[in-house]
Amino acid sequence: MTKNVLRKIYMACSAVAVAGVVPGYVLAADAPADAAPAGNKLSQLLDSVGVSVTGYVSSSYYHSTGLSTFHQFDIEHDTFQLDQAGITVAYQPKEGFGALVNLVAGEDARVLNGAENGTNSTFNATQAYLQYATGPLTVIAGKFVTLAGAEVIDPTKNTQFSRSLLFFTEPLTHTGVRATYAVNDTLNVIVGVNNGWNTTSTSFGSKTAELGLAYTPNKIVAVTAQAYVGKDPNFNATRTLVDGVVTVNATTALSIGVNVNWGKQDQQPVAGSNLPNLDWYTLALYGNYALNDQWRVSVRWEYLDDKEGLIGASNGALGPIEKIKEGTVTLGYSPVKSFEFRLEGRYDWSDKDSFVTTVNGDPTLVDHQTGIALQGLYKF
Repeated sequence: MTKNVLRKIYMACSAVAVAGVVPGYVLAADAPADAAPAGNKLSQLLDSVGVSVTGYVSSSYYHSTGLSTFHQFDIEHDTFQLDQAGITVAYQPKEGFGALVNLVAGEDARVLNGAENGTNSTFNATQAYLQYATGPLTVIAGKFVTLAGAEVIDPTKNTQFSRSLLFFTEPLTHTGVRATYAVNDTLNVIVGVNNGWNTTSTSFGSKTAELGLAYTPNKIVAVTAQAYVGKDPNFNATRTLVDGVVTVNATTALSIGVNVNWGKQDQQPVAGSNLPNLDWYTLALYGNYALNDQWRVSVRWEYLDDKEGLIGASNGALGPIEKIKEGTVTLGYSPVKSFEFRLEGRYDWSDKDSFVTTVNGDPTLVDHQTGIALQGLYKF
């Protein structure tokens, strides 16, 4: 990274640190009434060096009749929790070198760390990468979020509290190199190579290739398609994922979306047997309608076909071959643009007894589970 980039990042970090002191000092000194608020000065300073600082805090209370089987983040129930507190500092000029750092703390960070390295820490460096841009080409190297899926790790960029079954079957992050080429104003081509799914390990020699297309012909329609192929380090088997997302902003109030993916993991040969490949198919339908400036309602319906029991696998053993569905309704209320309160109801069901619950203190398998959640999000 160039000295100029380092100097700008240093100035931004210094500004963020001073921000916690300046407001108190101004109040104590009885600043003139027409003095600009410290927050405005901080924003002006960051803008002047081309650095953006954004963040959010998300907390919830979640009740479930089971143990949230096939859920990604909302795995604890009947408890208050800090879902995520995240901050992103970025310097991303249109030309030359830059960088982005995205840090997350909270219970969701436990899930991210568990997927990446098996640890139980409540702090996670979700993204941290260098960037170089020149003309239509942008290259990043480090750790970054996946291309796959309509939903993301950052809760403020989703319309619902819970993540989908589809999100559960996809990667979360990758560590490697990714290049994006803007063919024109409507089409981007993305290629990359990384260490696999959800791993920062440098000791795994085999790599995973990624390919993506992002097409936005107008303000109404957006289409993305992405694929991952490579050996998974946890299973030592080749895994393939093909994913597509279509989003339509039908009106200023209504948006609808479709997300579909197909995945396959090769079985390792066993002496005297010919094991089949393990594949799955997932479909998710989304709708979000703004009732007015403050209220909105969001719905989701999904279908997961776990053809060989890979998605429900645990402790090295395959799960049942099953078809799982879920329906979710979320009501959102935003008294101000920076805050949203969410009330959500979700019902999952399967053609097999695969959801874990407890009866008289003992774990039991049933064919359904119900969840109700309250969530508050603040972003800045």
